[in-house]
Amino acid sequence: MAKFTERITNWFRSSKDDEEYFYDEEPESPTETPVSFKDTMPQNSLNPSVSKVTANINNPQPEQTPVTPVRTEVVIPYWLEDEDTLRDEGVLFGLSESDPTEKTDIIHKYFSHLAASHLSSIEQHNERIQEQNLFIGQKTNRIEELENKLKNLVVTKSDGEHHLPRTLIGLSLSVAMCIGNFFLIKESLKPAFAESSWIALGVFLAGMFSLFGRISMFHDTDSKVSWRSLLEEIGLPFAAALFVFANVLPYQGIWQSIALFVFVFFLFLFAGKLFLSNVTILRNDLHALSGIRRDHQETVNNTQNWESEIQSLQHEVDELRVKKWQILREQGQSETERDRIYAKRDMLIKLFESEFSLARRMKNQLTNKQLQDIRKSAE
Repeated sequence: MAKFTERITNWFRSSKDDEEYFYDEEPESPTETPVSFKDTMPQNSLNPSVSKVTANINNPQPEQTPVTPVRTEVVIPYWLEDEDTLRDEGVLFGLSESDPTEKTDIIHKYFSHLAASHLSSIEQHNERIQEQNLFIGQKTNRIEELENKLKNLVVTKSDGEHHLPRTLIGLSLSVAMCIGNFFLIKESLKPAFAESSWIALGVFLAGMFSLFGRISMFHDTDSKVSWRSLLEEIGLPFAAALFVFANVLPYQGIWQSIALFVFVFFLFLFAGKLFLSNVTILRNDLHALSGIRRDHQETVNNTQNWESEIQSLQHEVDELRVKKWQILREQGQSETERDRIYAKRDMLIKLFESEFSLARRMKNQLTNKQLQDIRKSAE
């Protein structure tokens, strides 16, 4: 009965007294360090560590050490210690003319203190997760860059193909064709000239004058063909072939001489260009071969290092992901504790409001005499 009377007496306190009972006053001593909002959070409402904190406050710090913030615990209101007391408080508040938000605000503030540490932990874990994601993204981009370099090396190697054997064979055949043309001219001029070697060489070089041209008109489709370019292209080859025809005609038949003229004339026209074309193709093939060797050497020098770096980066990414999942697990624990605190807060508020509403409805149904009797019985 004495305890119930004490509760009724406490109920007649003003709401300001409740707030003073709930909140700790700042110490008047000028040497006391202010307590931060985070430091006022209790880890457990029924934790006996309050006495330890009080002992730490009573023991003065040495003069040579700086004053550090002192952690204090927020005392739980007596009517939140158990559900029965909260029900009694709701009934008493319902029989009065007070607003229930006075108590629900206190409950909200108290559980906000309890959840503050978990909210701070969740925020810190979010920052750490963002850092881990940043590191993972940087290393992943580096891995992709190295993989693209490896792929580009393979593509360069495949694109740099050459036809060097075919080019060498074609060049050899064109050289053999030119040499055969020289000996054909030499043998054809022997009956007409006693010393035909130098004459044959001169005729051969004159007929191969097309070698010194920039480009053959048969390959230059953009330029307009004029009589000057045509004369430059076929003038000397025609004259050299006609010279051979004129000197061979007295010693051979007409048809043999005409056939020799046509054969030598077209050899002069196309053999030189064929030789130059093969030389150009040979140059391109040698350039491609040099590029392939360079790429191969680059592949040998870089592939092993890049693959090692990729493996190292992949290992680091795996470690970062493990750390990230550990942080996520810790964050999940903090979120679970926060949700548990919020669920308990909501449950207590609903319990208080239900008892308050029930008492308020009963108050409207009771007479003043019955209310006085209830209060007297409580006394």
